Amino acid sequence: MSALELFDLSGRVALVTGASRGIGARLARGLAEAGADVAVTARSEPALSDTVRAIEALGRRALAIAHDAAEVAAAGSVIERIEGTFGPLDILVVNAGIEEVRPSTEVDPALWEKIHRVNLEGAFFAMQAAARHWLAAGRPGAIVAIASLTSYVGVPTAAPYGASKSGLLGLVRALSTEWAPRRIRVNAIAPGYFRTAMTEPFYADPAWQERMRAKIPMGRFGALDDLVGACIFLASDAAAYVTGQCLAVDGGYLAAI
Repeated sequence: MSALELFDLSGRVALVTGASRGIGARLARGLAEAGADVAVTARSEPALSDTVRAIEALGRRALAIAHDAAEVAAAGSVIERIEGTFGPLDILVVNAGIEEVRPSTEVDPALWEKIHRVNLEGAFFAMQAAARHWLAAGRPGAIVAIASLTSYVGVPTAAPYGASKSGLLGLVRALSTEWAPRRIRVNAIAPGYFRTAMTEPFYADPAWQERMRAKIPMGRFGALDDLVGACIFLASDAAAYVTGQCLAVDGGYLAAI
């Protein structure tokens, strides 16, 4: 197999959660650009229409599924619908996540539960559902979880989110070691500072932007295209011997602190 063929996802079926906009939408399109057919989820099926059109414009099959990541009991039915439509799932990208900026002294149990229900429990049960199908069929699989810089460093007013993303990285490490003998790889990407709808409350402050940009060795915030190559790599045969890892796509931020 040539070097370029290692990255080819032709004939693969992928699922990207939280793919109506931002990182999820761009990764779904990126996997399609690499040749995969892609199922996408969000809480509202109409919200996925732009993502579906972008995938189909590339000549790939797309499937939109309305699914709230907080509804963890339904994760298995999502996989069943994909496999009933496209055939066996090969790749799972766990991207669905929520954040709410709030001083830690004002965090209540409802907010804590809301964030962890999606970012940690939802992620685990999505990975579990995919793994159950792969294990039952004796098939390999690749999982890419979208972690965060808060998986490594503390960010003021983001304690519940940081705790959930730190827990997600712990899941990646635990599940990768458990499932590696059965050819299921579990890795993560930790995006650096990317401007999305979820992170907009931070970027609304010009002074914050100036301070943070000064801390990034590359001198700029991330563009969504910067994440595509990392996702394709971890999902593809190019990463066949890579599991339990988290790839920071952060312009050098973590290396510099």
